[in-house]
Amino acid sequence: MNAITKNAQFINDVEQGIAAYIEEMIELRHDLHRYPELAFKESRTSDVVAGLLAGWGYDVARGIAGTGVVATLQRREGTRSIGIRADMDALPINEATNLSYASRNPGVMHACGHDGHTAILLTAARYLAENGHFSGTLRLIFQPAEEIGAGARKMLSEGLLERFPVDAVFGLHNWPGVAVGQFGFVTGPAMASVDQAVIRIIGKGGHGAEPQNAVDPVVAAASFITALQTVVSRNIDPREMAVVTVGSIHGGSASNVIPEKVEIKLTVRSYSEAVRQQLKERIPALARAQAESFGATADVDYRLGFPAVVNHEEQTSFARRVAIDTFGENRIEAAFKPRTASEDFAFFLAEQPGSYLFVGNGDTASLHSPQYNFDDAIIAPAARYWVRLVETFLA
Repeated sequence: MNAITKNAQFINDVEQGIAAYIEEMIELRHDLHRYPELAFKESRTSDVVAGLLAGWGYDVARGIAGTGVVATLQRREGTRSIGIRADMDALPINEATNLSYASRNPGVMHACGHDGHTAILLTAARYLAENGHFSGTLRLIFQPAEEIGAGARKMLSEGLLERFPVDAVFGLHNWPGVAVGQFGFVTGPAMASVDQAVIRIIGKGGHGAEPQNAVDPVVAAASFITALQTVVSRNIDPREMAVVTVGSIHGGSASNVIPEKVEIKLTVRSYSEAVRQQLKERIPALARAQAESFGATADVDYRLGFPAVVNHEEQTSFARRVAIDTFGENRIEAAFKPRTASEDFAFFLAEQPGSYLFVGNGDTASLHSPQYNFDDAIIAPAARYWVRLVETFLA
């Protein structure tokens, strides 16, 4: 049997093996969807994940970052190790899908597909435990609290990589608007950093009929928001990416009363750490200058979130090659571009070589939408991909 025939047979064996129990894994995904849990409250999800992994023969560690789970499977004498991460938490959103397995937890929904990511990794974990051909150490990381950007950092701060070392770490995210089962790879910055700013412009309240006796923070806020657009257009190198969005503005409660203060909330994103620092300096300076020009003051609370997801070249090239070997060149989304959304997998990549990839979720509602639904057709091919990645890395 030549190498090409052997590889094709191997791929077929994985496909058939997963096909034998895929309906069970789809039902598992539906169960996780019915009972979504918010960040650091993923107790039931953690119980389900840990119970299945232990039953399949994994060495399971719990309690990392509260509800995190790490499962280890070691085969033969290989010294290399690989980590694969899936996120488990849901969002504070009221579901509006009318699915038969819609959320039964009011105000909480898997609106980002983390139930699907967990199901994908569990599907691959089952196959690797029962049929996996590899030599080395496999680490499966089920992470809490991705949606608030705290889970990865907490797991790392509690010694995740010291207790469970890996040579490389990988993760994936489904992506609406990309054909179902298509894979996307990005070398370098793949998702943006995310920071927040809360700016309070403080003036002097007064009667709406006598603005000359007040210092109007509403006018100052309006001027600041307009000037804010020049940060990207005039301060940032046009060859770089930056997003500054005002998502909230609150001030006053009556039409004839000038309020004392106005609160503005921003989200700030970039791919480059240098641009991120430039935004961190420029935005507060502009807020204070604009406020002062109206006789007001500005109180700025600038909150760093997490850095950009920066994929390592060697590991991304490897991950892409595995996808081509498994599915063919036509399953690679050649035009896939970096996303301006954010992901706390960035903290893993800052500590360890690896790559974060994407798989198409089809023509569905966007992530974080009350109408969003993960496409079950992704589970089998994405699980096959994880199997092939592990067995190739630990060949």
